[in-house]
Amino acid sequence: MTRTDGYLLDNRQTEAAEHFSAFAALFDPTTFRHLEALGVGSGWRCWEVGAGGPSVVSWLAKRVGPTGRVVATDTDTSRLAQGARPPVEVRVHDLGAQDPPGEGFDLVHARLALVHVTDRQRALRSMAGSLRPGGRLLVEDVDPALQPLLCPDEYGPEQQLANRLRNSFRKLLADRGTDLPCGRTLPRLLREAGLTRVHADAYFPIASPACAALESATIRQIRDQLVTAGLATDQDIQRHLMNVTSGGLDLTTPPMISAWGRKQ
Repeated sequence: MTRTDGYLLDNRQTEAAEHFSAFAALFDPTTFRHLEALGVGSGWRCWEVGAGGPSVVSWLAKRVGPTGRVVATDTDTSRLAQGARPPVEVRVHDLGAQDPPGEGFDLVHARLALVHVTDRQRALRSMAGSLRPGGRLLVEDVDPALQPLLCPDEYGPEQQLANRLRNSFRKLLADRGTDLPCGRTLPRLLREAGLTRVHADAYFPIASPACAALESATIRQIRDQLVTAGLATDQDIQRHLMNVTSGGLDLTTPPMISAWGRKQ
């Protein structure tokens, strides 16, 4: 989810590398567990949708080996193109506006790739249509409405400030036309896209050091926008960053819903 016209977390910002590193530390283990369970192996042809950073692409490349293929796409490939070599092929691609970058894939994986796609059903049909018979689709998205707080245990002023800034972040996204995906809809959408054997689960971290690292990188990336929009002061943000660094906040993220199915 790296579009720079409507998304706040621009890959070209200095904090982007830190953001990707924290995001990978937080969610890669869950993603890799699902990919392993789906049987990704030597010779597989994979499409990584909205790849953003290189961590999942690198993992897939090792699994498929020299006889496989990994097509990694995003609207901004600045974090992918450097060092990319076979079996990885990097392409600029807009999921909401363009056809798939191929067909006959054994696996299509998208993590937080639907956030800028207005017609999710069409996007999912496009991804499902690019699979070979028997191919697998794994889609992972958060669901902020299931748990909207940064600090679920809001027992003091530090936690209240953290939750207020999280609400402000979502307002900035909404004002830019970003449609936060609802992970709970993914199983239904996968079935409507014609997939079978659809299953799903959720990952909901609390008090992880990676949550603090992700929050710090995110707030520093959107600091100017929060202040310009009148949603927070510099003092609010500096105090929150100090609270995050202190380790005294039990931070979390919205639940990450993983849903997967198979093409008949």
